[in-house]
Amino acid sequence: MYILQESLFSFEELLKMQSKERLPIFFSSLDLRPYAKELRSRSPRGADGHCRQGILRALLAAPLEGIATLTALHHRLSTDLRFRYQCGLSLDREAPSISTLSRVFADVTKKELAKRLFEDLVAHLRLEGVLDGSHVAIDSTAIRAYERKQPKRKSEQTGNANWGVKLDSFGNKITWFGYKLHLAVDTKSELPLVLEVTPAHVNDGEKAPGLMEQAASRTAPRFFMLDAGYDQLKVYEAARNVKAQAIIPLNLRREKEPPAGMRSNGTPCCSMGYAMTYWGADGDILKFRCPHATGKVDCPLGMAACSSSNYGMVVKVDVREDLRRYCHPHRDTKRWKALYNERTSVERCNARLKCSLTADALHVRGIEKVTTHLYLNAIVLLASAVAASRLAKAVA
Repeated sequence: MYILQESLFSFEELLKMQSKERLPIFFSSLDLRPYAKELRSRSPRGADGHCRQGILRALLAAPLEGIATLTALHHRLSTDLRFRYQCGLSLDREAPSISTLSRVFADVTKKELAKRLFEDLVAHLRLEGVLDGSHVAIDSTAIRAYERKQPKRKSEQTGNANWGVKLDSFGNKITWFGYKLHLAVDTKSELPLVLEVTPAHVNDGEKAPGLMEQAASRTAPRFFMLDAGYDQLKVYEAARNVKAQAIIPLNLRREKEPPAGMRSNGTPCCSMGYAMTYWGADGDILKFRCPHATGKVDCPLGMAACSSSNYGMVVKVDVREDLRRYCHPHRDTKRWKALYNERTSVERCNARLKCSLTADALHVRGIEKVTTHLYLNAIVLLASAVAASRLAKAVA
């Protein structure tokens, strides 16, 4: 079940607006001139080209308007003069051709302009206080490709679309041909911090350390929330390397027998076999008390069998002994569960990209162009947040 949580930016409200009202608000948050400069032709020959800033605007407006292909974008620019004008393209000449749009898209891909714009927007939102970044959720989602299907081994050699297998929330196996979109999302604003695209066969746990490192370079994460598919020691170590804690449920399907006197979730047991009571932490040291002393169980031997102290037996555990099993806050506590519930923010972000925008409507080939396509979709979310922040300040 998704846990409903109020979003800090009015992306849904923006979608409800009519196009003629929505686009000016959206474009007001974007200064594309520095990026458009790099798209200008350096050749002195040929007729004057179309405004590169206008084409870049059109490429960003396409996901917001549900336009999935360059052919459809050309048609919209040709038939909707208001849309063409709002994109900043001239009305006294024909709309940019499909080949012109394709060349600019290829140039954006080659120069990684979409990635740079994405990173600049993240930095801006961080300064504006819209992005917090202390709590980050990480997950991947399937992106289906309409490329020529190849055997898995041959696809692995090209680094492009491949076959992927994943379990959904209900444990059903999903198979697709295409890519994976790996996202690190700020749980407070539900906005993407880091984006990476891989062929569909790449394991989620392989990409998590890199996403954590990139997120830490842009914000100061304290907690990373991930599902049980990321339950690997290297993921916990990567979180600790950036001075954060990974909040991940144990994957019991591959769980080994816990150490003697220990529950699988890292809770020590008393001599009678009862789970001891978590009693807080001091840095990396977790403290557990006798469950009879804390009133959790009615032990037939009382406290005397384990300790002569009125306080009851105390066991201390250093989380560094086993980063995967031990966690601060301790597993299954209210605090741990509350943190893990924030993981659903990345699912909502994925849903916006795939259902409200065009992230899952691929009509480009090759991982580089697919990455650009997904960056353009993510930029729409960030730019919407910038626009909403400016409107809120203007009203205030």
